[in-house]
Amino acid sequence: MVNPFHLAFPVDDLAAAREFYGNVLGCPEGRSTDTWIDFDLYGHQIVTHLIPDACHRNEGQGAVDGHNVPIPHFGVVLDMDDWKALAERVRAHGVSFGMEPTIRFVGLPGEQATMFFCDPAGNALEFKAFADMTQLFTKQ
Repeated sequence: MVNPFHLAFPVDDLAAAREFYGNVLGCPEGRSTDTWIDFDLYGHQIVTHLIPDACHRNEGQGAVDGHNVPIPHFGVVLDMDDWKALAERVRAHGVSFGMEPTIRFVGLPGEQATMFFCDPAGNALEFKAFADMTQLFTKQ
């Protein structure tokens, strides 16, 4: 078993977070109170905390393979089939992509599928997939 990571982050509306992470992304819900909710994000524990004044929207951008990507962001590296299924699920729920599902670093070590979108609180998420998972940490 791979050790799951834990990430806690602010949201400004728990009902919107529950809808987005639970229904749009399909994350099973764990424990919750009136101020936070645990979700299972592909075996990793993420926790949305209700902190209305701490939410951020588009704090910065970094350049990656000719694209500007939101910083900070988080997500999971999936296998290609799960990545494609998530892209279709997100699209079917009408979520706007910050970066449409695409392949970057084409023909280079580390070639990867990627997509970016934000949750309702403005937290940026990136989901990736590699045709060859052994290239996850390959240097260029």
